[in-house]
Amino acid sequence: MNEDNARFCLLAGLILLYLLCGAAIFSALEHPFELRARRLWKQQLDNFTQRYRVNLGALHTLLRQYEEANGVGIRVDTLRPRWDFSGAFYFVGTVVSTIGFGMTTPATIAGKIFLIFYGLIGCAATILFFNLFLERIITMLAYIMRWCHERRLRCAGVGLVSSREESSGEEDSLEGWKPSVYYVMLILGVASVVIACSASTLYSSMENWSYVDSLYFCFVAFSTIGFGDLVSSQRQQYESQEAYRLGNCLFILMGVCCIYSLFNVISIIIKQTLTWIVGKLVCSGRHRPCSCSRNGCRWLCCPCLQKKNPNRLRPPAHLRQKRLKRNTVQPMSSRCPAGRHLCRDGSVETVCDSETDAGAMAAGRRLSGEMISVNEFMVSNRVSLALLQKQLSETAHQGPRQSYGHQNGFSGGVGALAIMNNRLQETSVDR
Repeated sequence: MNEDNARFCLLAGLILLYLLCGAAIFSALEHPFELRARRLWKQQLDNFTQRYRVNLGALHTLLRQYEEANGVGIRVDTLRPRWDFSGAFYFVGTVVSTIGFGMTTPATIAGKIFLIFYGLIGCAATILFFNLFLERIITMLAYIMRWCHERRLRCAGVGLVSSREESSGEEDSLEGWKPSVYYVMLILGVASVVIACSASTLYSSMENWSYVDSLYFCFVAFSTIGFGDLVSSQRQQYESQEAYRLGNCLFILMGVCCIYSLFNVISIIIKQTLTWIVGKLVCSGRHRPCSCSRNGCRWLCCPCLQKKNPNRLRPPAHLRQKRLKRNTVQPMSSRCPAGRHLCRDGSVETVCDSETDAGAMAAGRRLSGEMISVNEFMVSNRVSLALLQKQLSETAHQGPRQSYGHQNGFSGGVGALAIMNNRLQETSVDR
């Protein structure tokens, strides 16, 4: 089983365990309340039939008719019309945003058939809008965080360089800089909390809900769960009604966009956690200690990750800034510089600064104690030349192409994962 399939199976198992735990917790919290409500309703029904001498069967028939009327928007209290233009606009908004509160549903056959085709196109277009919003919010946050990063470097004295070489080196170091997914998650989380708290203040004052109920409605609506037990802007009359309905639509739009972006960023963290767990399970017992003692080059030292990532040609940024000459033959007594890997072949020692160098030298290596031959030296140089040509070709096409053979599952990403791919530090191919 490859890494993607193992990660998929692990995610499916964890989701199943998550569902079982959630079912147990909600059953323990809500089931006693349900039993008390059933007993109370039975007691009230018996008291009503005995007091007013009403036939229980006729009362049940009346209650069923009320449930049918409730499905088309008839309530005991006076509410706004369901199918005037403003009510219909609110309905289609809940359809295309996939919220689906359920307080309004089409009752005619023509309306139900039209809803199928209308929702098919509308939901697809709205998901595209959310993805484009996510792309722009990630890009904007990346620019802002990079600007803050550069300002912090200048304040620390790193940006005050006097020579052209040092300034160009700083630009090269900042060129590949990407924001961390954890900072992006923090910013989106704070924005979502601010929008939810502001909307809850509005709903608690206009709908006479408690603040906890307002927060609960905000999460249910913004996450497009849409239970329908609490729905905003349903009364027939409000104070400053037009302003409230406009604010309600804006809050729901901003909240859905922010929560959608936050969910996708959290999915990146879940993916990283699954990758770490799979790596621990696969590499247990086979992991060798890292010779360079750097956090960023674990992928260079772990044989399992070397085998699973053959197309990962470039080492981390801190190993690319100052390169040594590749495939240089040195005496046995010389020490390997910091951040380098030693490839010993009996009487020769090769300095390898990347995974590809180690693989190229392994192609021309003798396991005996002999010196390297001319034939093996030429084979090693041909392998290095082929890798160099591949890197030059990718550079000419402005970055590596995505036609790798190992792009199924989570590798390249689909939808929002593909949008965030290589835009955040944790999703970059250089890590």
